Amino acid sequence: MIGYLTFGLLALLSLSIPVGIVLFLLGFGIDTFFSPFPLMKGLGNLVWSTSNNATLIAIPFFVLLGEILVRSGIATRTYAALDRWVSWLPGGLVHANIATATMFSATSGSSVATAATVATVAMPQAEKLGYDPKLFSGAIAAGGTLGIMIPPSINLIVYGFLTQTSIPRLFLAGLLPGIGLALAFVVITMIICAIRPGLGGERRFFPFAEMLRALAELIPIILLFTVIIGSIYNGWATPTEAAAVGVAGAIVIAAIFGGVSLQMFSQSILGTVKITSMIMLVVIGASFLNFTLASAGIGRELQAFIGGLGLSPLMTILVIVCIYIVLGFFIETLSLMVVTIPIIVPIVVEMGYDPIWFGILMIVLIEMALITPPVGLNLYVVQGARKSGTMSEVMLGTIPYILAMLAMAAALIVVPDIALFLPNALE
Repeated sequence: MIGYLTFGLLALLSLSIPVGIVLFLLGFGIDTFFSPFPLMKGLGNLVWSTSNNATLIAIPFFVLLGEILVRSGIATRTYAALDRWVSWLPGGLVHANIATATMFSATSGSSVATAATVATVAMPQAEKLGYDPKLFSGAIAAGGTLGIMIPPSINLIVYGFLTQTSIPRLFLAGLLPGIGLALAFVVITMIICAIRPGLGGERRFFPFAEMLRALAELIPIILLFTVIIGSIYNGWATPTEAAAVGVAGAIVIAAIFGGVSLQMFSQSILGTVKITSMIMLVVIGASFLNFTLASAGIGRELQAFIGGLGLSPLMTILVIVCIYIVLGFFIETLSLMVVTIPIIVPIVVEMGYDPIWFGILMIVLIEMALITPPVGLNLYVVQGARKSGTMSEVMLGTIPYILAMLAMAAALIVVPDIALFLPNALE
């Protein structure tokens, strides 16, 4: 049955059918051919109970927060400020791409939105200053993936919702690995550009007084992140309430910098409706599919198969990692999460692993799926922002950063405290 499910999933996705619809179709197929119960009678209640959850309200708020910051011009100001602080490193403006992606990851919660923001702002600079298109584009695509690791993360909210784990603890667990990945991207860029200086363009130096003045552009974003995350960790607000506060803060910041307009609000709301609708269709479709999978006993079948392999817990984790890497080539990231979580997470927990730790490991693997062909969304986002060149250039440029993600996944397996230190320390 697992083989039929995998074949059906890949076949339907190859027809360019929207992912959320594919999940419903697979659920209907399982209900018709494999389930001993008439599950369609419970579809209405399932859709309502899935969508009528207060935790998921945080998703449109965080999406709106990112939309406001992008469309009000705050992204351009942030990029220019970071340019003055990091362009002296080997690699020059490439580090500004990574630094800007890191900062916007700490507010937007979306990898695609982060990549689109940085690509729109940075690409004109690359062409003007003569940077290598592969490395420059690859850094933007990879930096954008940090949006689902560094809190607040929409994907971590979905993981917490589906596994009934603490979202604040997940946010804490993602902080150190997210910062670690950002630093790894910087180090890899420095090494590459030290070996081949021509790839990184000209290193630029700015007067220290100008660098200090640029900090004023960064303070609002830092304060916004502090308010959102601080209110969650101190118990002053739930993730949903903190997201609403973040939207209000983003509007205030936009107003201070003169970015508030009727057009900005209308574009932000329209963008939020589109992205949230896509996410919720996938989540609801996945809930129905998971419901039918459980009824048909596929979860038990897969658990029995993995258990029958006779592998140690560590080897089982390595097999699961390989499964995610392979599936990441073909399945969109959010869909990959919501389809596999109800099957894989119980297996992992039964072996004695912490679900918070596994959530962060999964996010690292999901990040890789964002920049691996043929369905890596960030590749298409970055290529769409370029005026020339081929998709293969972006793909080649992400290879060093994919290696960094693999190294982070290995580090999390060897040293779980990379993810668990902050949640355990601040309990």
